[in-house]
Amino acid sequence: MLDNEMVFCSFPGAIVDDKLFLCSSGFFREREGITLIVRKVDAERYVALFDTVLRQITLNVHSTLEAVGLTAAVATRLAQHGISANVVAAYYHDHIFVPASDAKRALQALRALQADAAARGNES
Repeated sequence: MLDNEMVFCSFPGAIVDDKLFLCSSGFFREREGITLIVRKVDAERYVALFDTVLRQITLNVHSTLEAVGLTAAVATRLAQHGISANVVAAYYHDHIFVPASDAKRALQALRALQADAAARGNES
C-alpha cells in the first residue's frame, strides 16, 4: 500500500495545469473531461477539486491485460467487507483505490484472498 493519500480529479473542458498533469499517477479522457489520479497533496497544491480521499493498493501479481477473473475476485472480496473499490489496470499490475478510512481492512481482506488462493493451489 502506498503511504500517499490519492484522489480522482475531473477537469471539464480538458484544461489541466501541466505541472499537475505531469505528477499524476493516472489519466483518462472521458466525454465530460479529463480525469487525473493524483496525490492529495498535489491536488491541494494546484487547487484541483476532488471528493473522496483514497489509498492505493498495488497487487503484486504480474497480471496481463487479458487476464480473466482477477478484477472480479478482488472486487467481490472487498464488496463482501463493504469496501468500495476503483480498479485501474496498468500494463504490469492492477491498482485498487479504496477509501482511505477502509484501507487497512481492504489490505487485510486482500491478504486473506491471497492466502485462500495459495491454499487452493496447494490442494491441487
